[in-house]
Amino acid sequence: MNRPPIVRLAVVTSTQDVARELPIGSVVVADHQTAGRGRLSHRWEAPPGTALLASFVLAPNPLLSLAAGVAAAEACGKGVRLKWPNDLLLDGRKVGGILVESSPSKAVCGIGINLTSAPDGAAQLGESRDRLLDRLLPALDRWTSEPALQVIARWRELSDTIGKRVRIELGARGVEGFAQDVDATGGLIVDGEHVNAGSLTVLSD
Repeated sequence: MNRPPIVRLAVVTSTQDVARELPIGSVVVADHQTAGRGRLSHRWEAPPGTALLASFVLAPNPLLSLAAGVAAAEACGKGVRLKWPNDLLLDGRKVGGILVESSPSKAVCGIGINLTSAPDGAAQLGESRDRLLDRLLPALDRWTSEPALQVIARWRELSDTIGKRVRIELGARGVEGFAQDVDATGGLIVDGEHVNAGSLTVLSD
């Protein structure tokens, strides 16, 4: 796939803010974000130069969050697993996350991975940013092009959520039970209920 040159920046509010204005195929990488964000208004913070902070402008894809998770986990290696809906785990601790913001014409997929520093309780990959990016680019190209059934099958293989007892906070209410599977839309099936969003806590194996 031919891409525009990677936009490399020292400091940005968020790579998502820059990428949103760029054409499909663009990639934005920053050394530091002053207002990095994750899902559900969570902040993403990392000291300058210690994390992969990147946004990828892609064609809309209903399973982009899962496909990006698979691509990122494979690029990271080292036994990195996936926590629904968008976290990367190393030895059971968060090492990275994914944020997808979509419009009818394109999607912006932000990926943040702790490389040489991590908040308390989180993990770090101990990897060079450029080497990781070199592996992540072709992995994203592959998994955002694969049929939905293959994306879901590979996500299941890398999942650290399926088979565990979980609680998902959905605004004013919560859903609690065993995470049984992901459905065709990427939603999580918890004791037969299909959940499409929320903040997940693992209660037990």
